[in-house]
Amino acid sequence: MQIPVALERLVYEFSRFPGVGRKTAQRLAFSILRYSPEETQNLAEALLQVKAQIRYCSVCSGFTDIDPCTICNHSGRDHEQVCVVEQPNNIFPIEKSGVFRGVYHVLMGAISPLDGIGPEELNLKKLRNRIADSKIKEMILATNPTVKGEATALFLQQEFSGKISKITRLACGIPAGGDLEYVDDVTLMEAFSGRHTFGN
Repeated sequence: MQIPVALERLVYEFSRFPGVGRKTAQRLAFSILRYSPEETQNLAEALLQVKAQIRYCSVCSGFTDIDPCTICNHSGRDHEQVCVVEQPNNIFPIEKSGVFRGVYHVLMGAISPLDGIGPEELNLKKLRNRIADSKIKEMILATNPTVKGEATALFLQQEFSGKISKITRLACGIPAGGDLEYVDDVTLMEAFSGRHTFGN
């Protein structure tokens, strides 16, 4: 039996989401068919609302519904520490952890020559301006521990060396509860290079 055109369109739209294959897209579409008219309306309104109200912060480029965002506007945050991340959604897990009380800057990507993304494609002009106009003392490089993320971190370290008194990189290594059998080579290399004294 052929999938009806309207359902096929919904499957196609879901399949455009990152990490969503056709089978998952079909499951999502079939779930929508089980929604009541009210639930469907609520979903449609939520989609329209998020597109209408969420924008990029004019300071850090994070997701926000007010501008500047609550983090950039918060007097209790440490505005001398800036954590540089690749994408706006990277801010949320850091905030959830509660370990960081500084501010953020979103690059909107990572250096990837194979994809045609160089430093000029990143949100660097705004970062340069922030560093020139503010009293930032530490830049924390929180790009992803991937080849692209490492290349981006290295570029930023070279770009801002001498302009900021302290540039740090998030530590990488074996996650708590992890099994060495399943740890990749890059993570093992980072774990060994970042090892520290144990005990007294």
